Amino acid sequence: MAKKGFIPQKLRPWIEARKKYSLSHAQIQMARELGLNPKKFGSLANYKQEPWKAPLPEFIENIYEKRFGKSQPDDIRSIEVKLKAKAEKKKEKKAVKEMAVKSSANIT
Repeated sequence: MAKKGFIPQKLRPWIEARKKYSLSHAQIQMARELGLNPKKFGSLANYKQEPWKAPLPEFIENIYEKRFGKSQPDDIRSIEVKLKAKAEKKKEKKAVKEMAVKSSANIT
């Protein structure tokens, strides 16, 4: 059984980037939908040394609006909330499957 509060390896860089670059949940979701790499945020967030660059949160919001034509995603949820919902759905599916197995065993 999975540990309580377990975060998959592929989502950890996103949580670390959110903390390191002070990004909101919405901005992280936008970056994920755009297909950005959280490990490359350091080169994108270099606006103090390279003044022609926009700050990272502003950059993410601008390219999201250009690509999708809206300022924010419709359903903004944090990674942790998405993981909880996925775990609950998995539990429900497992319970339904167990009930099906028990009912089929009672029939025969």
